[in-house]
Amino acid sequence: MKDFETEAINAALYWNEEGFNKRDKKITIKGLHFPHVRLWKNKFSIFKDENAFLEGYEIQTKNLQKEGWDHTVTLDIKAVQSQEEKVHLLIHQSRRNKNDEEYHNFQTLWIMTKINGRWGIQFRSSFLEGASQISEIKI
Repeated sequence: MKDFETEAINAALYWNEEGFNKRDKKITIKGLHFPHVRLWKNKFSIFKDENAFLEGYEIQTKNLQKEGWDHTVTLDIKAVQSQEEKVHLLIHQSRRNKNDEEYHNFQTLWIMTKINGRWGIQFRSSFLEGASQISEIKI
């Protein structure tokens, strides 16, 4: 594995563990690049900037809690295409409840980009059922 692929994978794992799972807004935002694009249920959501992303953050947290979510485990992660400043990651994840019981298992594709020396998630496409964060801008 190339060093830049390892860096992108580590950034993605950190975002999931420290940002998403702990619902830490600062880490979550720092781990993204904007505009940030999300493809979910065959609709693109575009978050133009940090504020646009944060508008739905608490709503997503409440929806996650409603479905019994406690944390998301990354079961597998690998670089499937890459160059020094862009890496496509194929990720296999599992949403779990507080008893660490899986209630949803899904694949997701993340495109990581390195901008100004920092890796961040620029694009996510998931085969996810359940709570997801979407933006007002949809195409």
